[in-house]
Amino acid sequence: MVFSDPPRLRNIPDEHVTERLILRTPRMGDGVMVNEAVHESFTALNQWMPWARNRPSIAESETHIREAAARHRTREELSYLIFKPEGSLCGIISLHHIDWDVPKFELGYWIRTQCSGFGYMTEAVHTLTNWCIRDLSAIRMEIRCDARNYRSSAVALRAGYVLEATLHKDGRTMDGGLRDTQIYVKLTE
Repeated sequence: MVFSDPPRLRNIPDEHVTERLILRTPRMGDGVMVNEAVHESFTALNQWMPWARNRPSIAESETHIREAAARHRTREELSYLIFKPEGSLCGIISLHHIDWDVPKFELGYWIRTQCSGFGYMTEAVHTLTNWCIRDLSAIRMEIRCDARNYRSSAVALRAGYVLEATLHKDGRTMDGGLRDTQIYVKLTE
């Protein structure tokens, strides 16, 4: 397939609106609310997210947000903060390990503890997946997670992904043990 306009140069929206959510790109100053959500959800995040080994300071959260915004501008990674319409932050979802030549994208996400269990992340995953397929001509979408992270696996399955592979002893758990990584995919061709 030959693109008249390469996907990485196409207009990438700063915002996606769903039935119940607003997904928008990170902005300077978002670090305070992200820090609050991370601290509130730290026990859950610390089980699965390598970046959540320690509780970040507000300054560290702000730095992370600014770096995510910069990667969004260069199309290296596309991150979106997930908000309820009244403005409360529910989590973050990102497209990373992007290969524009295929094109393929890997989705990564985390949800604030108080927003868990309402289907918000499934809605966000479904929205970005469909957008990537429709507007960025994605051929392959991936979600990778620790095989023991049943909640993340359930999101992938509810969003229409299928388990393609389990990589045994593929990495380390947060406590240093070996872990298996599951790869869920959605293919368009």
